[in-house]
Amino acid sequence: MTAERAPTVSGLRRDLTRFDLTMIAIGSTIGSGIFLTPALIARALPSAPLILGVWVVGGLMALAGALTFAELGGMMPEAGGVYAYLCQAYGPLAGFLYGWAYFLVVNTGGIAALSLAFATYLGYFIPLDPSGIRTAAITGLLLVTFLNVRGVKIGGIFSDVFTLLKLCGILFLILVGLGGGSIGRIDLVLPAIDGRLAGAGALAMVGVLWSYGGWQHASFAAAEAKNPERSVPVAMVTGAVVVVTVYLLTNVAYLMLLPVNQIGLSSRVAAEAMQSVLGPAAGGIIAAAIFVSTFGTAGIYTMTAPRIYFAMAQDGVFFRRVAGIHPRYGTPAFAIVLQTGWAILLVLFWGTFENLISYVVFTDWIFFALAGASVFVFRRRRPAADRPYRTFGYPVTPLFFVGIAVWFVANTIITKPGEAGAGIAFLALGVPVFYFWRRRSQSTHSHDKVKHP
Repeated sequence: MTAERAPTVSGLRRDLTRFDLTMIAIGSTIGSGIFLTPALIARALPSAPLILGVWVVGGLMALAGALTFAELGGMMPEAGGVYAYLCQAYGPLAGFLYGWAYFLVVNTGGIAALSLAFATYLGYFIPLDPSGIRTAAITGLLLVTFLNVRGVKIGGIFSDVFTLLKLCGILFLILVGLGGGSIGRIDLVLPAIDGRLAGAGALAMVGVLWSYGGWQHASFAAAEAKNPERSVPVAMVTGAVVVVTVYLLTNVAYLMLLPVNQIGLSSRVAAEAMQSVLGPAAGGIIAAAIFVSTFGTAGIYTMTAPRIYFAMAQDGVFFRRVAGIHPRYGTPAFAIVLQTGWAILLVLFWGTFENLISYVVFTDWIFFALAGASVFVFRRRRPAADRPYRTFGYPVTPLFFVGIAVWFVANTIITKPGEAGAGIAFLALGVPVFYFWRRRSQSTHSHDKVKHP
């Protein structure tokens, strides 16, 4: 085994390059959001300046978050990423609740939604009834699971290829929009501002934050990266910059091709925008682009998040078998398979897209706020020598990120108490589960010491 492929202390191989991590950061962010959420946002904020404004705010949040997490990633290049930051800053319970939510709702729910999305768009080329769509979704998940079990480098190559393909497809959409649309179509007159704007803005932010989330996945695989102290921060920041640029240009293209009210009424914004220039042939182009985008993102989620469960199992707060590494491929194979199994159940029983993202985004951003705030904790606890990268604009950058995240979580509690209440109850349920696992782990260790003094 060469030095480059040497295993980490966790037993995982360091096979991922900086380019691989950057493609993970970009590919895990650009999934279905940019194609599906513009209609939700336009209905909440039927004004071009407000639509672009909320995407700018979301982009600034993504950049601020990536810059903040870059310091954490350089300081703690460990398997699980955010899980490790939360454990170190607030204790093992906080880290466990993050992994608990990620396994049962956030990541597996995202994979379920993405798999149904790519299967739906596959139906554009191959006629599929609802049963066929579910079958195609499950088949696709089994395929990406097989690839990721075979090796992290194979998963990285899959990520690289599909991310480049989706960027090419979206670039084509942008060029068509900017070249075939009219800047005069964009009405830059602001509507009357009243007290309802805050609630509408928060509703629109659900779609925006769903679309911008994902760049942190580069940190999950830090234990399998070459030179992670530098490559993880660079990958997250570069990925965020690319995604923000792509999203803003895509929304400008939409607005140049379609009026705001038509965007709000459309369930196929990208297809209708392309069709306004290219005619019926645009349907196949957009269907192919969305299929590539969602299938690629499902593959990346399948690769990265199991590193969280792997780290949890190593810490004794999850099934011990999840900490196992495949003897031939050097991957957390059981963690990957377990995640896919749960995602398949969600494919069979999950609800609507809108309900999914409200629940998932609320839960996810609780932990984003906590992880972002942890940079202040580590600035007090750890010497400067432990930080190979320092957050640009500190303390303003992390304060902006955490402040907006807290506002969003609080506003969701007020405006969507049902989804927020379910998320909080679900996290509360994880508390006794954590103590059960910890007692079980301590009992096992005590038994092992007696058996092997």
